[in-house]
Amino acid sequence: MRLAGLFSALFLLCGLTARADQVTDFTLDNGMEVVVIEDHRAPVVVQMVWYRAGAADEPAGKSGIAHFLEHLMFKGTEAFPDGALSDLVEANGGSDNAFTSWDYTAYYQRVAADRLELMMQLESDRMTGLILSEEDVRTEREVIKEERNQRTENEPGALFSEQRMAAQYLNHPYGVPIIGWKHEMSTLSRQDAFDFYRAHYAPNNAVLIVAGDVTPQDVRALADKYYGAIPADPDLKPRTRPEEPPQLAERRLQFADPRVAQPYVLRTYLAPERDPGDQKRAAALVFLADLLGGSGTTSVLAQKLQFDTQVAVYSSAFYSPLSVDDSTFGLVVVPAAGVTLQQAEDALDTAIEGFMADGVDMELFETLKMQTRAASIYDRDDIQGLARRYGAALASGLSVEDVQSWPDILQAVTPEDVMAAAAEVFDRRRAVTGWLMRDDAPEEVTQ
Repeated sequence: MRLAGLFSALFLLCGLTARADQVTDFTLDNGMEVVVIEDHRAPVVVQMVWYRAGAADEPAGKSGIAHFLEHLMFKGTEAFPDGALSDLVEANGGSDNAFTSWDYTAYYQRVAADRLELMMQLESDRMTGLILSEEDVRTEREVIKEERNQRTENEPGALFSEQRMAAQYLNHPYGVPIIGWKHEMSTLSRQDAFDFYRAHYAPNNAVLIVAGDVTPQDVRALADKYYGAIPADPDLKPRTRPEEPPQLAERRLQFADPRVAQPYVLRTYLAPERDPGDQKRAAALVFLADLLGGSGTTSVLAQKLQFDTQVAVYSSAFYSPLSVDDSTFGLVVVPAAGVTLQQAEDALDTAIEGFMADGVDMELFETLKMQTRAASIYDRDDIQGLARRYGAALASGLSVEDVQSWPDILQAVTPEDVMAAAAEVFDRRRAVTGWLMRDDAPEEVTQ
């Protein structure tokens, strides 16, 4: 009955797929890439500007500058001083915000469609016209330091995650936290902000996404008027990063903090990302994560650890396919009462060994495929989410064609693909295994 309902939902949503995924892309004369996603169901538009510059593109010793600049970009320009941009967005009934990742920084507004021209005027103005006072920098530096205190320093799990990432990436900047190391954040200056701004914020290093009740012709005219008037940066340097050396031995860490509410075991492996024109391995890893830990009731780890042996109260697997460089594939086990972290890790190893011996459960695999197909269709109903999906992919080096082919690539994955990906990824020499512990005294390691 549920399967019939799912087929019915997919059939009814075929029209939605065609309606919400009308995409046009072009490039302005100055090198700025533009993607238009038409959706005329409501008179609303989302504008997003994505810069191909994030925390992994920061100069050594200046960790957190990408995120710091994101905050400072709201301070103002000569034309729109003292935070006028956000005030104007709000006055026009809209909302705005921004976010920073390792691979990109993005700014967006969601407004009525007839306000798009004003949004382009505002966003294009701060692409080159940012004005900062020393007081702006001092004030906002305290804001980001407090943000780190709240989200990282006061969260043992976040501190543990930082240490794990630093152990995973010895040379690559993914090992540096996006918000920055605390001691370096305190030294970030006005000059540091402007140096990063001038090095990376240019039309030929940006992607404009406009989604909603618009036409490609209207967007092109407005984009030419506002963004097209900005000269390309002839000195823009190609994105180059230090390479991670081959990992030859498993790395282990224990992090103890009296504030830990629930100890757990976390293991991550280096894993390939989605590459332009080559997304098959990443698609197989998506299904591997779903098979192992995508469900709290039917996944392999849930069945083996939570139900069969009852050594865990929670288990999961995760994988982030979208990044410029190698990503990670992770496994988590939260032990049940009376079960040690060593016992939980041993049970995890046994479960993975069993999966590698038994192979893919075909019934579960087909269910996951159907769920993935349904999710990709339902996701298209969220115009802002669709804009974000295209923006993140293009800012990470993928193309519009890569984004559009991704659902079909997922559906083409076979059980053999999944097992091949598992055999490649599950190499303990490329893993970091960490224990997050409640007490200050480390638990004895027996292996």
